[in-house]
Amino acid sequence: MAKKKAKATKAAVKKAPAKKATTKKKATKKSASTATKKVKTEADEKKKAPVKKKRKSRTKAAEVIRRKLFWGVFNHAMKRVALYEFNQRKAAEKRAAELSPEGKPPHFVQKVKEDIVEEKEKKLTAKQLKEQAAEEAATKKKKKKAE
Repeated sequence: MAKKKAKATKAAVKKAPAKKATTKKKATKKSASTATKKVKTEADEKKKAPVKKKRKSRTKAAEVIRRKLFWGVFNHAMKRVALYEFNQRKAAEKRAAELSPEGKPPHFVQKVKEDIVEEKEKKLTAKQLKEQAAEEAATKKKKKKAE
């Protein structure tokens, strides 16, 4: 019989916390409903206030840098001595052979990539345009006098 009583007390203990949990659930439901009311009022306040849009930052498009390939003649200290067009490899090798006689450090040929700089049209001011026109007129007068 003692075993039956122990089981009965365990069941009573288990039921008591279960009742407390239900009361907590009710409390959370109440707090959730009040929280939704707060959210609604905050949303109403946001609707009333004017919303400023964030300005998107502007990024400049990256300029395309064109490159050209050359043959370079270098000395032992990696200092470029001469530069040749890419289709003139034989001339570059010949120059390297001339520069490196016996007893001196050898010169060698290596590929070199260089940027091609394209000059953009500059906008000139009225004063600069007048100066440019005056210079052109002066050079024309000199040519006529020379003839």
